Amino acid sequence: MLGVRFEEPAVIDHMTFRVADIARTRAFYAAALAPLGYATTFDTVHEGVHIVGFGRDGNTDTWFVDGPSPHGGHPVTTGCHLAWRARDRGAVDAFHRAALAAGGRDNGAPGLRAYYHPHYYGAFVIDPEGNNVEAVCHEPGESV
Repeated sequence: MLGVRFEEPAVIDHMTFRVADIARTRAFYAAALAPLGYATTFDTVHEGVHIVGFGRDGNTDTWFVDGPSPHGGHPVTTGCHLAWRARDRGAVDAFHRAALAAGGRDNGAPGLRAYYHPHYYGAFVIDPEGNNVEAVCHEPGESV
């Protein structure tokens, strides 16, 4: 990652994660992602399965599905590292505070991680399923 600039749009369209408690997940991510400009964009039951989507700027890119996949595998998605880009360092700080207040566990306070690159400012929290979630800003600036 050293020296990498992130100026092109993301190439991932969306991602989906299985959860054990969709209401708990919805509450956690609604709070944690709000400082990043995210909101609940989809919340419905489809063919008996509750699905919640989050996004910003007219796009839904993060989906949570209640319960195990009918195709097998683990019943929930856990142990992943998910990172959302923040517009500024203040949003990273606010994400961390909101995620902790919503029941997340601290996994790295907001701060520079210059070993990635000189302006990498991130914060890490463990979500209710055990995933390491992060907000990151790649721009120079001051935190609030």
